This record gives sequence, structure tokens and C-alpha cells, in this order.
Amino acid sequence: VYDLELKTHRQLTTEAGDHGLPAWVQGLRTYSFSPDGKDIFFIRNQLGVNSLWKISIASEKCEPISLPENYTELKQITVSGKGDQIALLASGARTPQRVITYSQKAGVRVLARSRDEALAPSSYSSLQPITWQGMDGQSVHGLFYEPQNPMFQGIGNPPLIVNIHGGPTSQRGAAFNIQAQFFTSRGYAYLEVNYRGSTGYGRAYWDALKGNWGIYDVQDAVSGAKHLVEKGKVDKDRLVIMGGSAGGFTVLKALEDFPGFFKAGVCLYGVANQFTLVADTHKFESHYSDTLLGVLPEASEVYYDRSPIFHADKIQDPIVVFQGEDDKVVPRSQSDEIVSSLQKRGVPHEYHLYPGEGHGFRKTETISHFYQTVEKFLKQYVIYT
Repeated sequence: VYDLELKTHRQLTTEAGDHGLPAWVQGLRTYSFSPDGKDIFFIRNQLGVNSLWKISIASEKCEPISLPENYTELKQITVSGKGDQIALLASGARTPQRVITYSQKAGVRVLARSRDEALAPSSYSSLQPITWQGMDGQSVHGLFYEPQNPMFQGIGNPPLIVNIHGGPTSQRGAAFNIQAQFFTSRGYAYLEVNYRGSTGYGRAYWDALKGNWGIYDVQDAVSGAKHLVEKGKVDKDRLVIMGGSAGGFTVLKALEDFPGFFKAGVCLYGVANQFTLVADTHKFESHYSDTLLGVLPEASEVYYDRSPIFHADKIQDPIVVFQGEDDKVVPRSQSDEIVSSLQKRGVPHEYHLYPGEGHGFRKTETISHFYQTVEKFLKQYVIYT
């Protein structure tokens, strides 16, 4: 808080937790003042899990506000003008997103649901925040889902899908994750890797990716899979890496730098050429790579080393590539170049190009085709081999 008379700042929070969000888009909010200005209601992010708090500006007394345990991701907090209610977007691993209100008198009320919620919560996999040691001994964080389907019983350790978020300085939180639930319901374990450089774990963790994009994200994906293998949670011979955009870049780099470690890769509109990404991407991210890789032309050697297209001959594991034809963030040419290399060398692969789709798929028929295709591809190259 800022004192207008003394012109001084005073920090209210002392706990290790993130209380803000990177401003990717406008209108994001994680706190709201009470109408009388005496208190602040806010969302705290710790290890990817959100909680709701209230703090007194005068006394700095901080107290949690208890919500049902199934709400582990909270967004867009708003305090009513009377101060007797708080509205939020809330979800959890087993609870699709809802609009809820909370008051001390009435507790939690559900005002709207994003899905019909026809399935019982037991049909969904719960998540577990986990931390492991990276290849250099530093801590790495993620969210782990075990297979879950009340209609089936698995035998032995399950295959693992290691999913890499985009951004690259983004974060996967403890929200309802339909993609994770799709795969866990079909017998896969699922790991969301919040590699070093992800937001939500403090400034130092976020800054770690500066100059290290294509290094830490790749290493942390591999070490996360190794950690689960060593814990006896997954099958070491049936590991899959998947990701879109910057996550797709990590997929390509991982297959190049650690050939044979993953049984297969799933790449959605992945960055393949760092030079053309800078030249062709949209205005908002036009200088993103300056901090992640360096400023051109001085950093041209780094850009070359971190561009999968120049080292695509190292990819030997099966891979399926998905691309939107109208993508303006990672243009189609990025995927075309990778696929051309795979074709020339006879690497097992599939390429699916979707007309009318941009950066991230929107059409129902596209999304349906994507999931059906991935499931079939993994059965062929991971499950039944």
C-alpha cells in the first residue's frame, strides 16, 4: 500500500506465495478492496494451488477464508458494494469452473456452471502438486494426475504424458483440466510441468528462463519424467511428451536432445525456427525472445542452437504434428519445415493441418479430431509396441 501523505510504500504480505498475475491480457485481478477501504480480499498462489485470504490494511492481520476443498483455482475476485459478498470464478481438479459467491453468513453459493457436471467427481482424477530436483539439483514444480476411471482397473505402471505449457513463461494451475482428464480416464498418468521460467513460483523462478529457453524447459520435462519413474508411479518405457506453441518447441527440442527417452511426441503449432518466429510473430510478442534468448544479431548463434529446424535430423522418435492453417503467432511454415525433414528421413509421423484454425483450436470438429487422432497415434506407437 502507498501512503499519499508520507509518500512511502508498505508491504502487507510476508508469506511465500504469488499474489499477482503477469499482464498477458487486460482486466486480470487477484485482489479487491472492501467498500470501506479497510481490508483487502485476495487470492494467493502456492505451488499452483489457490486460496482466498483477507488482510487488514491497518493491522496487517491476515486470515484465510475457508472454501470447499474442491476449489483450488480462483479467478477474477470481486467484492460487492455492500461488502457482504465476494464473487469468484472457481474450479478444481474434479470440479469444472463455476461462478460462485461467498459470504460469512451464507457460505458458498453456486450461481452458474460452465458444464452440465453430469459425471460424478469420482470419475475424475485428482491432482497432486509435486516438486523434484532438476538435472542441476535445483527445485522444479509441477502437477501430477494419476489414472482414474471407476469402470476400469489398470495393470502395472501406467504410461505417462508429460505436458508442457505454452508461454513459455506461463503456468498450469490447479484448475479443472479437461485434457488431463481425457487421458487419465484412458489409463495414462499425466504431468503438467511448470518448468523453471513459469510464473506462480516467485520472481527468481520466473527469471530463471532468461537466456535459458530451450534448456531448462527441456531438462525439467525429462527430470520430471525420471522422478516419477524412480518413484514407481509410471512405466519408463512408455513416456510421451506433448505441448503446444512454446510447449511444442520444448517437445521438438526434447526429442532432439534426448532421443529415445520419450516413446513419442505430440506437437501442436510448435516453434521450430527462432529466427522466423521473431520476424513473423505478432506485435505483442515481437520482443519476447530478446530476454529469453538474446538480442539479434548478437545472439544469432544462440538462436541457431535453439531452433529445432536446424537440428531436426536428430529426431528419430515417432511424432504427430498439429497446425492451424491461419496461425499468426506461430505460422504454418514452422510446422511445414519440421514435417519436411521427417518425411525425407522416413521418421514415423503424422501431420494434421486445420483450415480456418489459428493459434489454439476453436472448432468442435477440430478438437474432436485432435483427441481421436492422438489417442489412436499413442495406441500405435506407445501402447501396442
